Amino acid sequence: MNRELVVLRSFSTAMALGLVLVATVAFKNNGHHQFEEIDVQRINIVEADGTVKMIITNVDKFPNGDTQINNRPTNADRKKRSGMIFFNEDGIECGGFIYDGALTENGHSAGLSLTFDQYDGDQVMQLLTTDSKQGDRRRVSSSLVFMDRAENENQLKTMEIMAELQELRKTDPSAARAKMMEYQEQGLVGGAPRVMLGKTGSQNNGLFLFDDQGMPRAMFYVDQENQAKLDFFSENGEVLYSFPPAPEK
Repeated sequence: MNRELVVLRSFSTAMALGLVLVATVAFKNNGHHQFEEIDVQRINIVEADGTVKMIITNVDKFPNGDTQINNRPTNADRKKRSGMIFFNEDGIECGGFIYDGALTENGHSAGLSLTFDQYDGDQVMQLLTTDSKQGDRRRVSSSLVFMDRAENENQLKTMEIMAELQELRKTDPSAARAKMMEYQEQGLVGGAPRVMLGKTGSQNNGLFLFDDQGMPRAMFYVDQENQAKLDFFSENGEVLYSFPPAPEK
């Protein structure tokens, strides 16, 4: 009886190993598979050399903290969200698509962002919508924004600078501001919106143009009263000309 049990167990083990081997060989020999439906928490799209080119992820698997992608650190403090992250041929993050939305204590908060980055830098184009409600007040803003970035910006240096400034603000906020200006003059950090098309937080719909410091210089929009307006501004934000002209008081 004991010998029969040993033989039976050995046969079962051999069959299981055989099935695993067959399945493994089948998947290796055929690179194309079809599925009607699949549930997955995260997908990494990789090149043949292992370079990650895109990540599709749920909230929990979103890379941040100490996670490294393509042997590079990710943004440690970035909030986890569901969506996609894009990487270029050098393995550097170059944009992404994220979204969220949830009920709050007295309303809701939701948003969606599709961004494309300057090489080894931050975003230069963003499609953004935010929707927040508190009590009876709801504010929705949607826009397509184009931005300038610092000329010498790179992601690893930016992370290092932001960590330095964060620590400095705890003890000497004025020194942190001075250090930030120093880095901006070196072209290591900073950026400014240049063109925005969409609806602002003040519910004006139109085309908004900014100078290289991010100051508004021209606006063509329809306001909350459905009045079409054209405004021009000085470098200090003062209105130089409006059409139609404001009525005299």
